[in-house]
Amino acid sequence: LAEAKPKIEVILLASKELCRSKRLKQLLEVVLAFGNYMNKGQRGNAFGFRISSLNKIGDTKSSIDRSITLLHYLIMIFEKNYPEILTIQLDLLHVPFAAKVNLAELDKEIKNLKNGLKALESELEYQKRHTQNYEDKFVPVMSDFITVASFSFSEMEDLLAEAKDKYSKMLRHFSEDETKMQPDEFFGIFDAFLQSFTEAKQDLENMRRKKEEEERRARMEIMLKEQREKERRLKKARAGSVSEEVGEFDDLVSALRSGEVFDKDLSKLKRNRKRAGNQVLECGRERPVTKLNY
Repeated sequence: LAEAKPKIEVILLASKELCRSKRLKQLLEVVLAFGNYMNKGQRGNAFGFRISSLNKIGDTKSSIDRSITLLHYLIMIFEKNYPEILTIQLDLLHVPFAAKVNLAELDKEIKNLKNGLKALESELEYQKRHTQNYEDKFVPVMSDFITVASFSFSEMEDLLAEAKDKYSKMLRHFSEDETKMQPDEFFGIFDAFLQSFTEAKQDLENMRRKKEEEERRARMEIMLKEQREKERRLKKARAGSVSEEVGEFDDLVSALRSGEVFDKDLSKLKRNRKRAGNQVLECGRERPVTKLNY
């Protein structure tokens, strides 16, 4: 009983969750609308689709980027327009557990428990008729045990009947054939979809983080490039300033030796320096040599 009852409960609870979930209903509406849009002119204007088609969404890959599926794209739509759908797992907490329950095996367990209880009742009746030792506690102890066990088993049978009824109604709610779809198969479809849904959300988050990191690195590279260019220009400007000072000193020495520095027309010195600069442009890096008369 301790093992069978939780299995019955998760089937009952999962069936209720699938029927009542507003997030699931909205998700299925968006998927249907999206499918009709994609199949416009071919198989569009459908009124519904098989639940098993849900897991095909994750297999439909983009023709541009094979790492992106239709499920990724749907999640991006949910993020923008239907953010409440992103927490659909909160509505379907018992579905993953119900996906692990095989109803045929559960029925077999219940049947074995029932047969075992009947065998115990038969043994108790036999002991009541043949026991002569009134100090033997088997009969009173087992009588109490069977009373409690029978009551618990009866409750479990009622719970199983309720779970099966709720499961059948839930299948009809989704237009599925209850004679062909076992709980582990049906709940397994949603369990697989929820897992793919979670993985796709994580994929998108990882993609965003990667893109943000690449953009951050690109900005840093641009900043470093600008800084290096700025330092290069500053270094070049400083080098030009030093070269100009050296040139002025050389001109002054030449003027002292030629006596030009004592000329009343000081602009001559500047003109000579300008002329010397022009000669450098014409002749390359060679500087004019001033002949000194000793």
